[in-house]
Amino acid sequence: MDIGPSNWLKACFVPTKSDAFVVGFRKWLNEYAGSEVDWPTKLSSSLPPTLPREQLMDRYWSHVVNCSSCRVAIKGLNALEIVLQVVSVAAIEILAATKQSLMSVSARTALVFMAVLCFAASRWLSHFIYKNFHFHDYNHALR
Repeated sequence: MDIGPSNWLKACFVPTKSDAFVVGFRKWLNEYAGSEVDWPTKLSSSLPPTLPREQLMDRYWSHVVNCSSCRVAIKGLNALEIVLQVVSVAAIEILAATKQSLMSVSARTALVFMAVLCFAASRWLSHFIYKNFHFHDYNHALR
């Protein structure tokens, strides 16, 4: 019996339904590729250049854009970040616009503390959004 790329079905027994895709692929290979893949002429031995880590491990374009819950979450977190920044700037503006005699020292201190706290929270939230929804570098040595 002559067994080769074109007579592979005589050499292999494929009785189950799960083998249908293998049979279909081999038929396609026989019909369109002359029973074999032309590896040596189609491929070169050089590899493509490596992408930068940020592009390679990007979460935003690979997942967040396509996931409805992540899109809603990032939209809400971005809005919260802006609100925190606006509150921080507004607190400083209120502090600068009012006369010293109209506001007590404890109220001024509380306003400054709130402005600094809101600004720090917005910076932390910005880092959190970037790390969880855009890029988080993974180092196997640190695990």
